[in-house]
Amino acid sequence: MGLKTWWRSRGSAGKPEETYVVPAAPTEQDILAALNRVNAMLTEGNAPPVVISRVVRIARTIHQTLPRLRHLGLGSMESYSVVATATDYLPEAVGGYLRLPRDWADTRPIDGHKTALLILVEQLELLGATMDQIFDAANRADAQALVAHGQFLAAKFGHSSSGPDLNLGAP
Repeated sequence: MGLKTWWRSRGSAGKPEETYVVPAAPTEQDILAALNRVNAMLTEGNAPPVVISRVVRIARTIHQTLPRLRHLGLGSMESYSVVATATDYLPEAVGGYLRLPRDWADTRPIDGHKTALLILVEQLELLGATMDQIFDAANRADAQALVAHGQFLAAKFGHSSSGPDLNLGAP
């Protein structure tokens, strides 16, 4: 018996071997289910319209972005941000606000002169702006392909982009 074998047997004596299982990445259905749970939280918690409108904006942008995530790369920071916003950041922000008594959350300053409602609105604005930027990035690849195709057509057929010359050899 070698030293390595002896050492391994001593270190694992009486201990079951532990394995770490990496959880599966959230699917599109998981992300949509998370957004539905946030919507249910808003309804059950009687959230004010200023909160609901911002959450709806974020959810709409996430819905529009999901089919285009592959353009960003599934392991990209942008893809991660979309998934994390739907499954973690948004539910946590809304849940933290809704756990507070409504009148207290909407009227009592908790951070300087800011109420919990104002803090939540600021967080939702930040999430909304970030989701808009990611949606724009996801669409940029197709937009660039459209521009490149237009340049190819102009080079191929020699027409300007101001409009085609439809005189196809007519006298």
